[in-house]
Amino acid sequence: MRRLIIAITGATGAIYGVQLLRRLRALKSIETHLLLSPAGVLTAHQELDLKRGDIEALADAVYNVNDVGAAVASGSFATAGMVIAPCSMKTLAAVAHGHADNLITRAADVCLKERRRVVLLAREAPLNLAHIRNMEAVTLMGGIIFPPSPAFYHRPQTFEQMVDHTLARVLDLFEIEHELAPRWNGWRDGASATA
Repeated sequence: MRRLIIAITGATGAIYGVQLLRRLRALKSIETHLLLSPAGVLTAHQELDLKRGDIEALADAVYNVNDVGAAVASGSFATAGMVIAPCSMKTLAAVAHGHADNLITRAADVCLKERRRVVLLAREAPLNLAHIRNMEAVTLMGGIIFPPSPAFYHRPQTFEQMVDHTLARVLDLFEIEHELAPRWNGWRDGASATA
C-alpha cells in the first residue's frame, strides 16, 4: 500500500483536505498520514463544524505537528509524497525557504529533498509579490502549486462535485486511480472554442 502525507493548515478551504481524506479512505489503496495544524482545526470547525477527532478519524496515521521526530520527518520513511490542502501563505513561505519549524514544513522539506511529489493547494486572493515569489521558489524546487480553482466545463450540480473535480486532478498528479470526476473528452455536440 502506498503512503501519502496529507496536511491541513489554517487557510480557508478545509473541505479540500477533509474530502481528500474521505476519498482516499474509500479507495483503500493509499495509507494516509495526517498532519493537522492548530489553525487548520479552527478553520475546519468554522467551515465544516468538524472537531479535531472527526478529521483524525479519517486518516490511517496521525501526527502532532510539534513532533519533528515523527516517521514522516525522515526521508527513510517511504511515501508517494505530500499534499497540503489547503496551504496557508505562512506554510507556503516556510516551505519555500526551508523553514522546517513544525512537522508539516519538515515533512514537505523531506519530500522535496527526496524528489517526491509535493502539491500545495495554496489558498489566498489576491496575491502579493511575496506570495508569488514563494510559489516560484517552491516550483523551482520541484513542488507543484495547485490553487483550488473550480472548473465548470463538467457542469457540476453540487458543491461536492466541484471539490471532487479539484481532488481528481490532485490524485492524477500522484497517478492514483479514481472515478471522482469525468475525464475531458473534447467539446460535446460539435461545439467549438469559437462558438
